[in-house]
Amino acid sequence: MREHESVRRLRARAQALAGGVREASAAAVVRRAFAIQAQDATAADLGIRVRGRDITATGIRTAYEEERSIVRGWFMRGTLHTIPSEDLRWVLRLLAPRILTGTSLRYRQLGLDDDRRRRADRLIRRVLATHGPLTRAELTEHLTTLGVPADGQAPFHLIRHAALGGVLCHGPRRDGVATYVLLDDWLPSSGSPLEGTAALAELARRYLAAHAPATPEDFAAWSGLPVTWAGKAWKALAQSGAINEHGTQTVPAGWEDLEVASGAPDVRMLPAYDNYLVGYRTREASVPVSHHARVWPGGGIIRPTVIADGLVVATWTRSGARSIQVAAFEPLPPEILLGVDAEVAAITRFLRPDQ
Repeated sequence: MREHESVRRLRARAQALAGGVREASAAAVVRRAFAIQAQDATAADLGIRVRGRDITATGIRTAYEEERSIVRGWFMRGTLHTIPSEDLRWVLRLLAPRILTGTSLRYRQLGLDDDRRRRADRLIRRVLATHGPLTRAELTEHLTTLGVPADGQAPFHLIRHAALGGVLCHGPRRDGVATYVLLDDWLPSSGSPLEGTAALAELARRYLAAHAPATPEDFAAWSGLPVTWAGKAWKALAQSGAINEHGTQTVPAGWEDLEVASGAPDVRMLPAYDNYLVGYRTREASVPVSHHARVWPGGGIIRPTVIADGLVVATWTRSGARSIQVAAFEPLPPEILLGVDAEVAAITRFLRPDQ
């Protein structure tokens, strides 16, 4: 459908995934996309790479660890994302209460009552101040002094609880393993964070800047917030003149005059779980219905995909850095195959820059 094509191209360009748009640095990518899916650290790095121009793994590590301009944590839907560091506190203040409430049953199942979670927060704060940065395994060892079993999910949920409470955040990697640090030491607070309706409207504004055209239902699916909250955010943005209608969807004010460039297809290879595929309530604009099962095979898996002007045309897998296989839905035209070859070479260089 022509409407789907227009929506798809605009969404892909908003995500720096079409129209030749690429950002110059990891920090610029994350500011544009606002949130990069980060359940898997390598997939998150590849999600930044695909939206950038000549971005290296070293450049991404610099943004995380030296510039500290981006940070990984539990945000939208309670899952790991990388977001701009300056946005961490107000986003947590907005989202964390609902995430914690939604985790309450799991806390009870694990025997993590309010008192034990508070004691764990205090312990984590103390040991990170003394010994940090620490890995999950090292924090788990300290948590066992509270009677928390080292195996199972309790240590993870206590670390996540501390992150949602603003005690800790992800810090530098050590020998390829994530560590945690005190949030206030790693990212000193500056200014007053947004709160209430202002924070909700800002999250919706940032979502639309990176995902439009979209609907309140799309925003709710992406953020994990209720549709009623999304409607409230849309109302606030409309009253401020920040948004306009685009058919049945919404775009930031000023988008009506944007034209989608035509020409050679812009081919990109997205990592697993990329937010271009999970940022909306439905999938029809980006993935042909007949191929949904190849992208979402079940079990919570979202496969790496190849897109051309925002349309998913294939999935891909890799074994190591130099063995990448592309499985096209249908025979690909030569101009797309050229783009695939260029992306395969770029991913190989990114993962193995020394070879």
